[in-house]
Amino acid sequence: MMSASQPNAIPAASTDLETLQQQAVSKTAWRLLPLLTLAFIFNYIDRTSVGFAALSMNSDLGLTATQFGWGAGILFAGYCLLEVPSNLMLYRFGARRWLARIMITWGLAAAATALAVGPKSFYFARFVLGVAEAGFFPGVTFYLATWFPAKFRTRMLAWFMVGVPVSSILSGPLSGLLLNLDGVLGLAGWKWMFILQGLPASIIGIVVLLMLRDNPSQASWLSEAERQALIGMLASERREKEKKHLGAALKDPRVLILTGIQFGFVLGSYGIGIWLPTILKSHGLTISAISLVSSVPYIFATVAMLTWARMVDRNGKKIANLLLTCLLGAGGMIVAALFSAFWPALIGITIAVIGVTTARAVFWSIPTRFLSGAAAAGGLAFINSVGTFGGFAGPFLVGWLKDQTGSFAMGMLGMAAMLLVSTVLTAVLRSMVKDE
Repeated sequence: MMSASQPNAIPAASTDLETLQQQAVSKTAWRLLPLLTLAFIFNYIDRTSVGFAALSMNSDLGLTATQFGWGAGILFAGYCLLEVPSNLMLYRFGARRWLARIMITWGLAAAATALAVGPKSFYFARFVLGVAEAGFFPGVTFYLATWFPAKFRTRMLAWFMVGVPVSSILSGPLSGLLLNLDGVLGLAGWKWMFILQGLPASIIGIVVLLMLRDNPSQASWLSEAERQALIGMLASERREKEKKHLGAALKDPRVLILTGIQFGFVLGSYGIGIWLPTILKSHGLTISAISLVSSVPYIFATVAMLTWARMVDRNGKKIANLLLTCLLGAGGMIVAALFSAFWPALIGITIAVIGVTTARAVFWSIPTRFLSGAAAAGGLAFINSVGTFGGFAGPFLVGWLKDQTGSFAMGMLGMAAMLLVSTVLTAVLRSMVKDE
């Protein structure tokens, strides 16, 4: 260590405080993120594995491509309706209890999809699943913002959101394996898939109830000095403009612009995620091959997202990088639409998945900068509820265009167009935020 007489010496007290802060952040990350990321993995599996179920379920239930797209997406109707009320309840009752409630009920609802016997019961099961899990994602985003300062937040969100690509890596092989249980105990393979992929979420919910705490002052895994260092870091954080009430947040044009941006990249994310197994099947792949190849884009997306998020935290240019991710996603979808051969199409899809997956991590580090308290809980839920309606629009749009044209190319171009709109909106947001 430099001596105190040297002009560039770092005061020992400052060094000690920085060490405590780093220890507090590291310990908290190891306590919270593995469990929450595991929950998000099953959350995304329970939403999107329906794409693998479709390989045999659609014929059993008599679903057309449009009906399947409608049922796959209607989850987001229930989700969007209850997103804001759910997050306000989380703010009132505490994140630990409310996130546990969400996980337990969505796990049961996901497993109950096995009871579907036709189009209407399939629609109902998916709608109930959306109702059960409403508030999970914005709830966790709000929760992480109460624990991690802004300079760590993009990385922490990225580690949480790694659940999206990892779930897609696991979903293919796991779903393929469970589909092979067809006929065991008289149940179709797709029914086993829903049951055995749904119930783990309920178990994780119980663990969350036991292990999580609502705020840093309750962090029993930190020493008193580490706890105070973390609380001090959060308290000293500069926010551009605090809004403490939901009404004030909804009047902020930046909140409305963020909602539109998210709609575009979520539409693309779920449009690809839900339909990828069927797209691969159209190239003549077997179910076993589909379960493996469908993981490829998400392996690349996992590495790219974590690397990109670390870079964003270092340079602080969150909005500029969000623009680049949306543009990359649009470009990948255009490539996938223009080339019908398998390998060029897969490369285009991989580029698109990298773009929309990384967009999630960068995006959610932006609104917590100027929203706090009830405004953060409700505002984040509002952004997510309206924006996530893209999760309904994407699968439905691709299914409808497939029925109309007989090809997935127009669906890809439609999703690309929406991502270009998100790119333009991000540029508008950048012009409104002078200091990133």
